[in-house]
Amino acid sequence: MTQHLPQIKIPATYMRGGTSKGVFFHVQDLPEAARQPGKARDAILLRVLGSPDPYGKQIDGLGNASSSTSKAVILARSTRPGHDVDYLFGQVSIDQPFVDWSGNCGNLSAAVGPCAIHMGLIDPAQIPQNGTCTVRIWQANIGKTIVAHVPVANGQVQETGDFELDGVTFPAAEVPLEFLDPADEGEDGGAMFPTGNVVDQLEVPGVGSFPATLINAGIPTIFLNARDIGYAGTELQGDINEDKAALARFETIRAHGALKMGLIRDVAEAARRQHTPKVAFVAPPADYTASSGKRIAAADVDLLVRALSMGKLHHAMMGTAAVAIGTAAAVPGTLVNLAAGGGTRAAVRFGHPSGTLRVGAEARLQDGQWAVTKALMSRSARILMEGWVRVPGDCF
Repeated sequence: MTQHLPQIKIPATYMRGGTSKGVFFHVQDLPEAARQPGKARDAILLRVLGSPDPYGKQIDGLGNASSSTSKAVILARSTRPGHDVDYLFGQVSIDQPFVDWSGNCGNLSAAVGPCAIHMGLIDPAQIPQNGTCTVRIWQANIGKTIVAHVPVANGQVQETGDFELDGVTFPAAEVPLEFLDPADEGEDGGAMFPTGNVVDQLEVPGVGSFPATLINAGIPTIFLNARDIGYAGTELQGDINEDKAALARFETIRAHGALKMGLIRDVAEAARRQHTPKVAFVAPPADYTASSGKRIAAADVDLLVRALSMGKLHHAMMGTAAVAIGTAAAVPGTLVNLAAGGGTRAAVRFGHPSGTLRVGAEARLQDGQWAVTKALMSRSARILMEGWVRVPGDCF
């Protein structure tokens, strides 16, 4: 009879942040072999989420079979001056055996401050009895600072409230976020506009040639005009995710956009870098019905945006892509800015498949180049479960 190692249990917190969910770990709670980057860490996170799953369901793990829910976060008390917590994000592939560490998750960023307080990673002297706890987060994937303003009541994180976020069923407490200096994505990205242009002509063999705004802000993103690729900008998930040919075209566009942005050296590398860059398409305001049945009027939004994540149209909007939208909207002449009517804009409200979202950005022209000092948006977060997650002892 074959002998199998028993399961081990690892302290974990399961949280919703914005329109995403993920499993959060304190780095010191991980098995010793997984406290640093490498195969052991990736193997444990894959097993926790239930990947790789050829059925695409993640039945044997905590993932929920979508890019929004197949996520893991590792937190640590920060040793970086001026920061409270280090935040490392892993996008766990659903059907492939890899974890993509190339970018941030803006939605789960809203859960980092609350979770750090919950895990005891924040100096108690910083936490008011009632009020707001400002948590300075070092986003380790991209080397950026995020400031979370976490509401506190009776010395505890205030999770309940009346802040409504389209894409999330129930209201909760608002967590305002500041993404400082969101452009220039570290060693991979370079300048905010990696080609030096606010609009490029993107040549995609076998697909076509399209105007595109290629931007590094929040997360590397390729923006296209909806009409140029045969869409209206009012599409919902079923309109695209059930069209295999369309998904293949988007992946080809993404690969060639990544190459033009300097993120990869060969289009074949895109298959091993699923999390970044993102592809999104924009359109001027129009009436549409959101996935919840809520009617969105053209007058309610400045523009429409649809974005793909991990090969599928996102059910709402990735937080990091929202940062890219706000940043691009603030720079005159980008496709995002033009879809919103042009001019100088400090904030936009855009329509996505689940409703609307407002995002702001502070942009300025310096030495002939556009710079963005911060992007701002509000999300909410809530602990769904806490305790231990169990994985087979031989999985790593």
